[in-house]
Amino acid sequence: MPGALERVPPLDERRTRIRVVVAEDAYLVREALIQLLAQAPQLDVVGAYEDRDSLLEAIDVERPDAVVTDIRMPPTGSDEGIQVAHALRETHPEIGVVVLSQFVEARYPLALLASGSAGRAYLLKENVHDRHQLVSAIEAVVAGESFIDPRVVEVLVEAQARRESPLSELTAREHEVLALIARGLSNAAIADSLSLTKRAVEKHINAIFMKLNLSNAQDVSRRVKAALMFLADEE
Repeated sequence: MPGALERVPPLDERRTRIRVVVAEDAYLVREALIQLLAQAPQLDVVGAYEDRDSLLEAIDVERPDAVVTDIRMPPTGSDEGIQVAHALRETHPEIGVVVLSQFVEARYPLALLASGSAGRAYLLKENVHDRHQLVSAIEAVVAGESFIDPRVVEVLVEAQARRESPLSELTAREHEVLALIARGLSNAAIADSLSLTKRAVEKHINAIFMKLNLSNAQDVSRRVKAALMFLADEE
């Protein structure tokens, strides 16, 4: 059953141990998290809850140092974990939050960190069995630091690179055509190299110029500019 756990360590231990509450709507996952964290001598799991509202109501009672929460739980099953993190930033900025998620894409961790990265962590559920990583994340957020799953960091870096590259909108075929333009090939030579018609090559080139905002430049100039953009991106 969700609710506060009856576990009160000696006073000398309570001065140094980290008080943690867990929020997870799936019973088996919630129990697994409790058992996993109970193995860490520096942690005390003082509450476990199955929805956002119960978690927020318990914060003032349990006064945890850290919250470990699922990203999705009742009442809506959308992004309650991130909502909790933002709410606590305003009401209890000293409480660290570790969000557990199955989502690797960039928008969720970026949403979590939108109000600041201090005291916030984003971990993939697939790695929760790694107690060392989970405990390290809890210790980091309690210390006011941030902790992001390494796999998610890779996705964030790739997403940033795509946003910065002017070639990110090109298709694979357009990349091939642009690479040959950068080598100085004519339209006819590009057509032969890729087994395309000259008309198809012209359509690809026009699409490239449009996507690179070169549609209004002179033909020779925009070929040179497109080639330079390609070479800069490759570099």
